[in-house]
Amino acid sequence: MEPVYVIAVLGGLIILLLFTGSPFKPARFAGQAVIKILIGALFLFFLNALGNRYGIHVPINFVTSAVSGFLGIPGLFALVAIQQFVV
Repeated sequence: MEPVYVIAVLGGLIILLLFTGSPFKPARFAGQAVIKILIGALFLFFLNALGNRYGIHVPINFVTSAVSGFLGIPGLFALVAIQQFVV
C-alpha cells in the first residue's frame, strides 16, 4: 500500500473522530492524556527558552512532560525547585 494512501486514511479517521467524538471512554481518556503530555512538553520548552538567562534548565522527557502536563504550572514550579535544590 502506498504511504500516501495510509496517511490519507489516518488523516480522514482523525478528522472523523474530531467531529464525532470517541465512541468509548478509554480512547477518550488516552487522547486527553496525550494532549496533556504534549502541553507539558510545551510548558517545558518555553520554560527552558525563557529560563536560559537565569540558568534554569529542566530536561524534556516523558516523566517531566507528564508531571508538568497533569499538574500544570504548580508542577512546573515543582520541577524547577527539584532541579535547583535537589539535583
